Amino acid sequence: MSGVAYCKNCFIKHVEDRVRWTINKGKLFDWNDHIVLAVSGGKDSVVMMKIVSKIERNFPDVKLTAITIDEGFNGYRVEGIRIAKKFSSMFGVEHLTFSFKDFYGYTLKEIVDKAEKKGSPYHPCTYCGVLRRKILNVKGREIGATKIATAHNLDDEAQTILMNILRGDIGRLIESFRIESQKYEGFIPRVKPMKYIPEKEIALYAYYSGIDLYSNECPFSKLSLRSEIRSFLNNYETRHPDVKFSIVSSFEDFVNKIMNKEDLMKIKLNRCKHCGEPTTREICRACELLEDLKIL
Repeated sequence: MSGVAYCKNCFIKHVEDRVRWTINKGKLFDWNDHIVLAVSGGKDSVVMMKIVSKIERNFPDVKLTAITIDEGFNGYRVEGIRIAKKFSSMFGVEHLTFSFKDFYGYTLKEIVDKAEKKGSPYHPCTYCGVLRRKILNVKGREIGATKIATAHNLDDEAQTILMNILRGDIGRLIESFRIESQKYEGFIPRVKPMKYIPEKEIALYAYYSGIDLYSNECPFSKLSLRSEIRSFLNNYETRHPDVKFSIVSSFEDFVNKIMNKEDLMKIKLNRCKHCGEPTTREICRACELLEDLKIL
């Protein structure tokens, strides 16, 4: 938390103003964008939808569409879809749902089961994240979207940076940062209007705003490296306030200095030889994972 004492109304304004500042600072949206809001039904994504829809009311040429991805994992997403539909209707945002089963022919549960039988080194979160992002890009493009907004918060961003450092994969994170901020044919730029807001502040905003808290936790979340990093950062920040913001802002400063060098900005995106999606590889990450399981 920021350490500043707010009444309920001032706290709500504080969070909304920070999202507005983030949008303006990063020039995240244009006046005529068609913005896909990735809405899982969790508190972060519903709060994002509430705030962004409120801000974008001032721009009548902006269109908002909420998309929820149903992974198909033992009913895990059922309550989230209900909440996403409820608040999309409340905020006047069109809502669409797409499933792993319809898109890939398999549910996430079936994919994870195949991966476990094969002895895949990848965590279920890898399959889920990569395959969800592909659906968002494909379906977003089909409806004419120009931006995809995700509800990653300050905690998420700090965790991701540390995870990639510990894995020795900081190069991929920098490459992803550059690609997501640029325009490429077939690739919808992704933006994060909530990335400077701590998770605790989002939870309090949701409570004050009467937003249902989706408490059905992902069955794999506690098994992941992210869970360990989350616990470490939360414990560390009790002794060193603002460490999460310092991690994120320092990384962004570093990447922005690299991005100013034109020779490092020339990233060429190919087309996946299987599905035709934009990729830096010969085969996109999603097709690579599915091909490895022999379900492509």
